[in-house]
Amino acid sequence: MALIRPGTLLFAALISGPALWHAFVQHDLDASSALERFLIAVPVSAFMLAGLRSVTASYARHRIASAPVRAEDKEVREPDEVAPDS
Repeated sequence: MALIRPGTLLFAALISGPALWHAFVQHDLDASSALERFLIAVPVSAFMLAGLRSVTASYARHRIASAPVRAEDKEVREPDEVAPDS
């Protein structure tokens, strides 16, 4: 579980966005209270994104293993011979 990934921090900012807005724009909430909510939202968002990542990882493995391969990709071609310099 990665707490400092950009996606995790962005998701935590989205979760605690209303509190951050009220603290820093409307000034009707303490900044410390808004930052506490953000710090609580970071591990929550990391846990949620880790769960989503674990669910969707099996789909990618299955897709790669069962992907069709074109016939021309299966051919192995030898490189052309290069004439030596005279």
